[in-house]
Amino acid sequence: MSIGLIAGYGELPLIAAKNLIKDGHELVIIALYEEVTADLGSLGVTVEKVSVTQVGKIIKLLKNNNSDRVLFAGKVNKSLLFSDLKFDLTAMKLLATLPNRKDDTIMDVICHELNANGIEVMEQSEALYPLYLGKGIYSKKKPSKVQMEDIEFGLEVARELGRLDIGQTVVVKNKAVMALEAIEGTDKAVVRGCSLAGKGAVIVKCAKPSQDKRFDIPTVGVDTLKNIADNNGKVIAVEAGTTFVVDVDSCVRYADENKLIFLAV
Repeated sequence: MSIGLIAGYGELPLIAAKNLIKDGHELVIIALYEEVTADLGSLGVTVEKVSVTQVGKIIKLLKNNNSDRVLFAGKVNKSLLFSDLKFDLTAMKLLATLPNRKDDTIMDVICHELNANGIEVMEQSEALYPLYLGKGIYSKKKPSKVQMEDIEFGLEVARELGRLDIGQTVVVKNKAVMALEAIEGTDKAVVRGCSLAGKGAVIVKCAKPSQDKRFDIPTVGVDTLKNIADNNGKVIAVEAGTTFVVDVDSCVRYADENKLIFLAV
C-alpha cells in the first residue's frame, strides 16, 4: 500500500515527500495545481495534478494508487471556495452539508469522506515533526520588556482567534490589535497590520487551542520573515512546539541580517 501526499503551496510538500521516501514509504503525490509551487517532479514518484475542487477525483486517484493513508502538506487558499472554479459532484455534496465554512468544519468533512473510503488521514507531524521549534530566542537581537508584553498580549488574542477558528496570526503594537488574520492569510494580514502600526509591529502566530494535527499546523519560513521586514515589522513570535519552521537556520540568518527579533514562546 502507498501513502498519498496532497500537496498545496510552499516547501512543506517537498520536505514531507523526501522524509516519507527516506523512511521507505511508497508515495503518490496529488498536486493541487492552483496552489503547488515546489518542484515535486524530480522525486521519482507518481505526481497527479488535480484541482482543489475535484474531491471525488482525488479520492479515485488515491484508490487507484492503492493509498490507504494520506497526508496533507502545504497551504490551500480558502478564498478558492469563493472563486469561479468548478466543483465536482462529491465536493458539491460535501459543501451542501456544511453548517458553516470555517477551516475546521471544511476539513473535518473532507477527512470524514476520506475515512469513509478507507483512507486514513495522517497527522502532519508524522512526516514533518523535525520542523517543530522549541522554546527560545533564536535571533541575536532580544525583545524588550515592552515587546514581551506585546507578545504575551498577542498570544492571548491569537489563541482566542484560533478558538473561534478564524485565523492563527495577530499583529499588535503597544497592546493594541492592528490586524487579525482571516481568509486573506498571514502575509496580507501582516501587510495590513504593519501599515497601521507604522514601525515596530509585533507579529504573533500560534496553533488553535484544539488544533487538529492532521491539517493546518501553523507554519513560517524565510518568506514570512521577509514580508515582516519589508513592512517595517520588528518581532515575529511563534508558539513553541506547535509551529513548523521551514529551514530554521535560514530564518535565523535572515532575522539577524535584517535586525528582526525571532523567538518561540
